[in-house]
Amino acid sequence: MDGIIKPHNLAPVELNPNAAAVLEKRYFLKDLRGRPLETAELMLGRVAGAVAAEESKYSDSSWRPQDLAQAFYDMMAGWQFLPNSPTLMNAGTDLGQLSACFVLPVGDSIEEIFDAVKFAAMIHKSGGGTGFSFSRLRPKDSRVGSTGGVASGPLSFLRIFNTATEQIKQGGTRRGANMGILRVDHPDILEFIAAKEKDGEFNNFNLSVSLTESFMQAVEKNEDYPLADPSGREISARLNARQVFDLLVRKAWESGDPGIIFIDRINRDNPNPEQGEIESTNPCGEQPLLPYEACNLGSINLSRFYRPGWKNQNEAIAWQELQRVIKLAVRFLDNVIDASRFPLEQINAKVQANRKVGLGVMGWADLLYCLKIPYNSSAATDLAGKIMSFIRDEARRASEELARERGPFPSYADSVYAREGLGPFRNATLTTIAPTGTLSILAGCSSGIEPLFALSFVRNVMDGARLQENNPYFEQALQQAGLFSRELMEKVAARGSAQTVEEIPEDIKKVFVTAMDIEAQWHLRMQAAFQKFTDNAVSKTVNLPNSAGPEDIGRVYWMAYQEGCKGVTVYRDGCKSSQVLYAGEGRLQEGGKAHASRSVRERPDIVYGFTRKVRTGHGLMYVTINEVAGRPFEVFATIGKSGRSTMAKAEAIGRLVSLALRSDVELSEIIKQIKGISGEMPVYQPGKQGLVESIPDGIAWVLEDRYLKAGRPVDANGLGRERCPECDEVLLFQEGCLMCPACAFTRCN
Repeated sequence: MDGIIKPHNLAPVELNPNAAAVLEKRYFLKDLRGRPLETAELMLGRVAGAVAAEESKYSDSSWRPQDLAQAFYDMMAGWQFLPNSPTLMNAGTDLGQLSACFVLPVGDSIEEIFDAVKFAAMIHKSGGGTGFSFSRLRPKDSRVGSTGGVASGPLSFLRIFNTATEQIKQGGTRRGANMGILRVDHPDILEFIAAKEKDGEFNNFNLSVSLTESFMQAVEKNEDYPLADPSGREISARLNARQVFDLLVRKAWESGDPGIIFIDRINRDNPNPEQGEIESTNPCGEQPLLPYEACNLGSINLSRFYRPGWKNQNEAIAWQELQRVIKLAVRFLDNVIDASRFPLEQINAKVQANRKVGLGVMGWADLLYCLKIPYNSSAATDLAGKIMSFIRDEARRASEELARERGPFPSYADSVYAREGLGPFRNATLTTIAPTGTLSILAGCSSGIEPLFALSFVRNVMDGARLQENNPYFEQALQQAGLFSRELMEKVAARGSAQTVEEIPEDIKKVFVTAMDIEAQWHLRMQAAFQKFTDNAVSKTVNLPNSAGPEDIGRVYWMAYQEGCKGVTVYRDGCKSSQVLYAGEGRLQEGGKAHASRSVRERPDIVYGFTRKVRTGHGLMYVTINEVAGRPFEVFATIGKSGRSTMAKAEAIGRLVSLALRSDVELSEIIKQIKGISGEMPVYQPGKQGLVESIPDGIAWVLEDRYLKAGRPVDANGLGRERCPECDEVLLFQEGCLMCPACAFTRCN
């Protein structure tokens, strides 16, 4: 920490075991052997000191840098506010890249395209994620004047970006994340919508379609709309808008991709239209940015501003303390701009000109639990608007104060604010609701504005042990009602919700809803309530049950358009594991309909598993089960000295079970089909309750004993869902990312 201001007092930081493990694994500085060089106190002191040191540049500041370092430390150590992960990881280090999100332009020439690939690699290496619009690229098979050849189209270059990202390890902590966007009026839009039909394609990209208001109006009227070649904007063809919208909905139903953004609405809120149009967002969609622009983000933990013991809802929120933290957080984020070392001069110039920051929230679901307000209620959406309006207004006041001390952002004179007589502000934007998956684990709170995904879950810890984790507010409510017990919490964990547990009273069920208990309309209303008072956009996932149909997603998309959202991400539970392929690579067929067929997952080059010995009437059978991401993937059964006929039966059963597993048939259904099949020579198997009736019955016993009885209720907890590659927990999809609730692994694509 040479040359960095140190806080006066590094007060002890309260850490839960999960947060401690995540800090050590992902955030602490380490020596060459990977051993931590920091504690939580030293890490937060490093960050606070490095950011506060920038204060010395401003002679009119109302703060002494030393005192500011202490204030920053106390704010973070008390889990009231945390900046985005790159700031925690890199502040006060030689790398010094503190921003999370960037947007790069992709021009319509080989030179511009590969410049963008190179620049993206530099950003990923420094710890950031990138967004791109491919809408400027000429469509597939169009003529290239300089060579006389034909263009390969946006999708071919998207593959190049995807492959390059695969090779870059992001800051030593995570793979690079990308957003790929194409306008709905681009001639290659159908191919883009269908880009993720094949499982594993573009695995380093989130994809979103940029919808225009003229397109949405054409959908409403069931009219055709024009496709325009970006090289000259000539109309090249026309498509029926409603059929394109239906295809978009269908693909989102299948795999969660692509999402949508409302590009005209985004540009109406562009504070710097003189600098050009906004074409793209960051990887999770909450931060629209101009080309070469970056933004650093931070989140206030709302659960820390609850005052227990107050009957009046307004008095139960510490508004004055919240005001103080907002003011301090805006100063922190503005200082981060000065402390950042950007990988490209173009980015540095654009960031310095506009000085955008994104202050958001986390712990929202926890605050509602404290206040005993159901997430799916008008009371909750009303409070969301009240709190976010307060944050926006106080952030603007703080930015005005900074402008008086330091001057407004350099492009202010040409901004919308100057024309409307607002400000002057130090920052072109101030508020963003960003994903806080890892940050919320550190702070011990709910993520962003998302509802909780589970009230109780069991996670793997060291040496195969399993630890049950309960939401503290839910546990407290049960204790106050005299109902808390380990057995009851295990029942809630197994069912994933309190709603079907008979012992829990209705008043508790009403408040303690989780993501899958909430109807889609309430997810959307909550997003819209926060969006109304947010400068940029809102990261939020509308969770739907697996049984939801494409029409449900269509209603969500239309409601997002009507409610004033800037984009929306919809995720149908388990959709990636039951992905459906369409003939013709997603092209509209027979009036907009296409034909479905189930996909069978390809076998990876390397798989790991185990072999178990089972007694059968035909001799000893050896059942080998290989796994992918902690889930059974294929089964082999061999019987040592049996005849060829018996061996053939065992092999055939193994192949059919493997096919079912690779087609994501639920394990419980497979076991149900082959368990208890009787043979002519049943025998006793140690450890099994009853006899092994036959070869299929023996295979069923191994599967059931391993996955459904040994503390791993796979079907209830997510068979068919992806598991964490680092700790084998089921990954949750929220805020546009797959996230592990146990170890903080994230993948935003």
